[in-house]
Amino acid sequence: MKHTISVLLENRFGAFNRVATMFSGRGFNVHSISIGETEDPEISRMTLVTEGDDQIIEQVVKQLNRLIDTIKVVDLSGQPRVERELALISVNYQKGTRNELTNISEIFRGKIVDINNKSLTLEITGPPDKIDAAINVLSQYGIKEIARSGTVALKRGEQSKVQSKSSLIKEKET
Repeated sequence: MKHTISVLLENRFGAFNRVATMFSGRGFNVHSISIGETEDPEISRMTLVTEGDDQIIEQVVKQLNRLIDTIKVVDLSGQPRVERELALISVNYQKGTRNELTNISEIFRGKIVDINNKSLTLEITGPPDKIDAAINVLSQYGIKEIARSGTVALKRGEQSKVQSKSSLIKEKET
């Protein structure tokens, strides 16, 4: 089963590398990884999508919590959450298929971001399942290239107020 794990890290040199090394060293597989600054420029949020049974995921969470730069680790899989991914999909284009491709783009609430005589590039955002469905529909036109951002996710519902970096670190230590 796939799991979405949210990791808050100190935003400093080597933090991402330590996570990547931990995954490769333990033989854990990563389906997607996305990282960026949070509302606090000293903290980054990493969203990992990995696969495994409950025991493996528990081990992944424990190993992530042991890393020096890790502030907080949450497995979002069993919780209500908002997940999004961005995909750029370049497909073969012929004059007779423009209306069809425009309609497909509208159905998936996407945008045509580039067009030339031979290809058309669509930008589609949404949950990973929506991206997969768009790729499935567009495959009949001949997909030339795909770039996917990886999943980003936040817990859904009422959020607690934003905590400072120092309070998050104190919370981890207790």
